[in-house]
Amino acid sequence: AHQSKLDFFCKLGYGKQDICKVLENLGQEALEDDVLKELIRMGSKPQALESQAQPSPLKLVARGSCSTSPGLKWLGEDDSDSSDHLRPIVIDGSNVAMSHGNKEVFSCRGIQLAVDWFRERGHTYIKVFVPLWRKEPPRQDSPIADQHILEELEKQSILVYTPSRKVKGKRVVCYDDRYIVKVAYEKDGVIVSNDHYRDLQNENPEWKWFIEQRLLMYSFVSNRFMPPDDPLGRHGPTLSNFLSKKPVLPEPKWQPCPYGKKCTYGNKCKFYHPERPHQAQLSVADELRAKTGVPLSLGKQEEKRNRPP
Repeated sequence: AHQSKLDFFCKLGYGKQDICKVLENLGQEALEDDVLKELIRMGSKPQALESQAQPSPLKLVARGSCSTSPGLKWLGEDDSDSSDHLRPIVIDGSNVAMSHGNKEVFSCRGIQLAVDWFRERGHTYIKVFVPLWRKEPPRQDSPIADQHILEELEKQSILVYTPSRKVKGKRVVCYDDRYIVKVAYEKDGVIVSNDHYRDLQNENPEWKWFIEQRLLMYSFVSNRFMPPDDPLGRHGPTLSNFLSKKPVLPEPKWQPCPYGKKCTYGNKCKFYHPERPHQAQLSVADELRAKTGVPLSLGKQEEKRNRPP
């Protein structure tokens, strides 16, 4: 079973080291879906994608140097496309703009507010995708507010237009959601949208896990862009950990034992006992002996005597 799973994920392009690590964590009987989910959560990517993202062989570059390989010059990005610890951000421009315009107006101000929020946090790789036809003069059936913002963001290499053209007077639009998910997946980043991309989830199982794990929803509260503090629910990571490549785990807070001094679990009790400084060393029997003043060595001899051969 171990070998067949190893072969299966090797064929998908994942490294043996990552696969073995996940199988050790989840156990040999883990379902393939769970293993895939864990590989994506770890940030492991198929080697075909990695070879696009990383120049090979790796070269040591002096700090502050901007040397880049030709393969990385895509969407105006460079080697330092995101700071070391923050994830790349891919924004669904149409979703954010319509949300800010109360689903009636395509409000470009909403996109600017979202970009500014991530910039202030220190993210350096931010891409916004908007269909090309939004460049056209606004029509009555599709009003646009603050259209000049799109031009400004395009000059800053933040905004990317997805292709669209007219054929015999009809507009042919490429599917911008596919661009958004594809770029976020390949960059191992975060998608900012209130859309769930269900059709794309059904299309590709790896995208399904990625969208479930890396979709950041948001709200606008009086011109303030506000993502939730718990993007994956109350038991998931904090917003700060969600947006970081290297999450910081909180120190475990010991919960006091509800039974207090009446607890009879001894060192097997998983709760905190302030009255037991040497909690880990003493077993229940030793604790009772300590209370009654019987020496530990005598107690252990007695135990051996009473033990059946």
